[in-house]
Amino acid sequence: MNDPRFQIKLWGTRGSLPVSGAEFQQFGGNTSCFELRCGDQSLLFDAGSGIPLAGRALQDAGVKKFTLFFSHFHYDHVIGLPFFVPLYCDDTSVQVWSGHTGGLKTTQQMFSDFMRAPFFPIGPEMFRAQIDYRQFQPGAVLTPLPGVTLRTVMLNHHGGAIGYRAEFGSKSVAIIIDVEHESSTLDPAVLELIEGVDLFLYDATFEDSEMQMFAGFGHSTWQQGIRLAKTAGAKRLGFVHHAPLRTDSQLLKIEAEAQAEFPGAFCGRDLQVIDI
Repeated sequence: MNDPRFQIKLWGTRGSLPVSGAEFQQFGGNTSCFELRCGDQSLLFDAGSGIPLAGRALQDAGVKKFTLFFSHFHYDHVIGLPFFVPLYCDDTSVQVWSGHTGGLKTTQQMFSDFMRAPFFPIGPEMFRAQIDYRQFQPGAVLTPLPGVTLRTVMLNHHGGAIGYRAEFGSKSVAIIIDVEHESSTLDPAVLELIEGVDLFLYDATFEDSEMQMFAGFGHSTWQQGIRLAKTAGAKRLGFVHHAPLRTDSQLLKIEAEAQAEFPGAFCGRDLQVIDI
């Protein structure tokens, strides 16, 4: 490998709904989008409201080939998709992957269903890039880039969602968002995916004290992330998919409490870059 760099950039760390305002400056308000830099190539995960900024930055860096993986197609994970400018550039190719529907819909069908009247003024027929729509089954092991292995599992979420573990060189990162845990249970599929991982990004929408009210909403807690990380031997733990109205001061408090239990824990911030 000429470039051994392995980094992740958090273009969007909010869940459910983008937010803005004075109380959301430090952690940001864009919804899920993560750029995984593997040497001189990148993978994108999810197309929340953070992806337009990611697309522009990558284009400015001269990128013409994009690879985009979806955890699932709930609004907060695709809301930025129609504004991902590379899709409209005829000198660009975009490969897009999904695996959460159990074969009920293809990736291309989900694009068309999302971008159509009366919900949006144009459809995918306006794309000018070369689009390669692909599907996989949960549990598949993929090699989307040279030297990169991507492991996948189905997560416990309404309609399904995919958890990913990317391995590059001797390092690894797992992205586990939109998953609900059962009380007093550690999900064995998640534990297997994050075993010994260098960095583990986890759905921390709620706190344990809120789960009775929000059971069935499809999300987890930062405390559950710590329980999983300790059991699986994960080295670092980043909380993402922050509740939309969770303020900077509240997230700083969560971060401090989490670090007292697991020193490698932190709350993810929009535009944060993490070396793996």
